[in-house]
Amino acid sequence: MTRLQLALASCLVLLVARPAFAAGTPAGTIIPNTAQVTYTVGGSQVTTPSNTNTITVDERLDVVVTLQSPPLPVQGGDTRRGLLLRVTNIGNGDEVFSLAMTSAIAGDDFDPIPSIPAIYFDTDASGDLSAADTPYVAGSNDPLLVADAFVTVIVANDIPTGLVNGAIGRTRLTATSKTGAGPPGAIFAGLGKTGVNAVVGVSGGVANAVGVYVVSDVSLSNVKSATVQDPFGGSEPVPGARITYQIVVAATGTGTAANAVLDDPIPANTTFVAGSLRLNAVALSDAADADAGEFIAGASPAIRVRLGSLAAAAGNQTIVFQVTIN
Repeated sequence: MTRLQLALASCLVLLVARPAFAAGTPAGTIIPNTAQVTYTVGGSQVTTPSNTNTITVDERLDVVVTLQSPPLPVQGGDTRRGLLLRVTNIGNGDEVFSLAMTSAIAGDDFDPIPSIPAIYFDTDASGDLSAADTPYVAGSNDPLLVADAFVTVIVANDIPTGLVNGAIGRTRLTATSKTGAGPPGAIFAGLGKTGVNAVVGVSGGVANAVGVYVVSDVSLSNVKSATVQDPFGGSEPVPGARITYQIVVAATGTGTAANAVLDDPIPANTTFVAGSLRLNAVALSDAADADAGEFIAGASPAIRVRLGSLAAAAGNQTIVFQVTIN
């Protein structure tokens, strides 16, 4: 498949964002320079320009892979457990990257088993593996990234059985420039954007990041819902309406989750209703005091509820608080 075909195929399936990585002057940019000398002859000023020198900026091949997921709690026998990573083109030209995953990494407690497929694009931007996500097929939909753009990728693994609590397994995603990789400064003549040279950057044109699975005999879920009451007795989210949020936290498994804390940012364009915080229908003060909850004021307001050690036998823990729409 040609570079153009790869580009067209990639564009059909991928949506990429563009952060500010400052890749530098775009590949193919022409930098002209003309000098001039000025002098006087017979009382008249004369200016003589030099020839114009032009330099065309080469393409730099650079990539970075960053892990977006914290260590993921799993249990033996789990399937298709996904970790989120980001592949970013930090070069200065459009580039196609191949992706590869390995879960056989020395030094961990177990090797996760790559799912089939094992690599997906986070097509629906949900942050986790879902039916809407697009499987990656090497050589078919390799991501084409313009300078400074990134694509979000999910790597999926199955978890073997018979593991002890606290066991660690690792998986690695690697992205490699399709134009070429090698030692920094290596040149691929004429293979850069618009036919300029492609020069390998500090990453070597290849980068990777490692995600972590942690076997846990207990896991916590939290489900959030909201109801709206407007000033007119209805349920329209108009300014002045009050939103009641409910979060239900539940433990599953045989163990105990220690030091569980729930944090929930107050949404933008809303104001926390003082005195509305509840845990299992018991009122909590807004201050950081002896009870389990508090309202954190400041530039990033939030509520925090310290749930302590939770096991399945504790049942659902229900947190409620209210905000008004500004």
